[in-house]
Amino acid sequence: MSYLPVKQLLQTEPGQTVTVKGWVRTKRESKNAVFVAINDGSTIHTIQAVAEAGFLPDETLRLITTGACVAITGELVPSQGAGQAVEVKITEVHIYGPADPEKYPLQPKRHSLEFLREIAHLRPRTNTFSAILRIRHALAFAVHKYYNDNGFYYLNTPIITASDAEGAGEMFRVSTLDPINPPRTEDGKVDYSQDFFGRETNLTVSGQLEGELGALALGKIYTFGPTFRAENSNTTRHLAEFWMIEPEMAFFELEDNMNLAEDFVKSVIRYALEHCADDLAFLENRLKEEEKTKKKEEQSEMTLIEKLRFVVDNDFERLTYTDAVEILRNSKPAKKGQFQYEVGWGIDLQSEHERYLVEKHFKKPVILTNYPRAIKSFYMKQDESTTAPGPTVRAMDVLFPGIGEIIGGSQREDDLEKLTTRMAEVGIEEEAIWWYLDTRRFGSAPHSGFGLGFERLVLFVTGMSNIRDVIPFPRAPKSAEF
Repeated sequence: MSYLPVKQLLQTEPGQTVTVKGWVRTKRESKNAVFVAINDGSTIHTIQAVAEAGFLPDETLRLITTGACVAITGELVPSQGAGQAVEVKITEVHIYGPADPEKYPLQPKRHSLEFLREIAHLRPRTNTFSAILRIRHALAFAVHKYYNDNGFYYLNTPIITASDAEGAGEMFRVSTLDPINPPRTEDGKVDYSQDFFGRETNLTVSGQLEGELGALALGKIYTFGPTFRAENSNTTRHLAEFWMIEPEMAFFELEDNMNLAEDFVKSVIRYALEHCADDLAFLENRLKEEEKTKKKEEQSEMTLIEKLRFVVDNDFERLTYTDAVEILRNSKPAKKGQFQYEVGWGIDLQSEHERYLVEKHFKKPVILTNYPRAIKSFYMKQDESTTAPGPTVRAMDVLFPGIGEIIGGSQREDDLEKLTTRMAEVGIEEEAIWWYLDTRRFGSAPHSGFGLGFERLVLFVTGMSNIRDVIPFPRAPKSAEF
């Protein structure tokens, strides 16, 4: 007698005694038999266990309900029904844990995503969320595989830090001081010298600055870890806690950076297509049903898998921010006043602008480069000469359909004088990141990098519409349950 995951049992030759362990999805009784569908999370599919009517004691039958955890032993036989090759002819049932059908919230019916967010501790048991989490795992593995295969070193950057990499200021403070009556300095400010770290600290918003230190010693590194933004944003695209992938590469210039970003996202999406076929097919069918409820003009022209293959099989369009603004200015939505935000050189492009370029104009992923210096971070390399209306930096953003920006990056400023001048312009004190400036003082080198929000990648690959549905336990304003 062997215990195998459902995924393996479904591919096993019949004729042997097996034990299946998992959770009951459905139980159906007919005049002649009892049919139990069991899933253990190893696959989107269930395996059916069958017993003749009257074979199982009434007490056992009563406990086999949706959500109950069971171990069923029996002979693996060819399935009499459609949809699977084998099923288990029950000889023995053990109930690990019952689930009261009057109280268990995941009864076999359609549940809204909003409802499932309220029971995030149970939603992985649904088909939709088990599929998403398996795909999330596959993508995470593909990330590590890609960088390992391409000569990168995995660098663990700190979660608790004293720097604000983005200069945004929207950070979660880390402190052991009394929150009601903290010690204060003579001028009345909180005295962080008495705190655990002896200074003000916060949860990281990015591992980039520390990642640059690694790249300027090891050549090519990548980070893959949690990051945090205390941004009071209740949108379908933002989380307070999310995972970031941030490669940094010595001797890479802007063109190299774009080439890597395109090859990287294509590679991990290709991995998901090759290894998550069943889960993607399920999510594609789910999306098709969802599309039927939309107006015809709002429906997607491609299925989920077609969209993924389209990204993998086509070159990304590359153009400058300046050219993109001209395209947007001359677009029908701009001329008819249909954009919510006005288009002009120097603005930070909004999601509606990015999605127009990707979905309507080019109809493929887009890489925008050479953004205005004023709307980008201090560490981005300044362009020497440009035909743009104002100074620009060697930045790049990768834009995807349905998402907008999925990757943001740049060539980093390697000239110490230009970097410190720019820091002074935006109000960053040199003392705050003296260690970062040392990499420009001692053996500075051209280098580049980018950041990919992992949840946005999972969002794109799964076809989901809300970022809170692609992370097991979403953290957002007023939401820290579980």
